[in-house]
Amino acid sequence: MSAVLNLDTIRIFIHILSVTVWVGGQIAMMAIMPILKEAGVEGLGAKVAQGFSNIAFPALAVAIFSGIWNIVSIDMANATMVWNIVFGIKFLLVILSGFGAVKHKNATDPKQKGLFGAIGFGSAVIAMFLGYVI
Repeated sequence: MSAVLNLDTIRIFIHILSVTVWVGGQIAMMAIMPILKEAGVEGLGAKVAQGFSNIAFPALAVAIFSGIWNIVSIDMANATMVWNIVFGIKFLLVILSGFGAVKHKNATDPKQKGLFGAIGFGSAVIAMFLGYVI
């Protein structure tokens, strides 16, 4: 099998890389934050979260941009109704993920932080799965 390097390959790679940063970074943060909290180093968790936020939200923006680029690059005339429905659900989940992440970042109540973090992460994982389905 030979690899093909063209604009489509680059577009898809950019999309997958940005989604990997968005979703994979959240998984890494779920593993790291309890350890930092247990270590009790004052303010370190907030600094790590801010550092992640500095790459996560731009990655989400790139994922949305490259996702739109993906859509305009395909022949929508051949898309089935099921494909369109799944894509619509995926797009709504991406928006929900960003919304949840912003609300999580700005929440001060631990219960709200947990709820919005779960919404942001859960919707991102489902959206990522649907990306593989369609």
